[in-house]
Amino acid sequence: MKHHEEEKDNLDFVYYLVALVSGLFVGFIIDKGFTWIFVGGVLGLLSAGFFLNVLVKGRGEEA
Repeated sequence: MKHHEEEKDNLDFVYYLVALVSGLFVGFIIDKGFTWIFVGGVLGLLSAGFFLNVLVKGRGEEA
């Protein structure tokens, strides 16, 4: 059972990675300066945290 929990925790970094890259890309597309690239990255990471902690909170508990 512990191995399953570790595997689930190890896959969470994928959400953060995709959100970070997407946020950086959106900040780059806005083309207002380098500051907006970092703002996009931070907003992407915040979105990933919200997604994992609120929307995906109960995944895999039914089995």
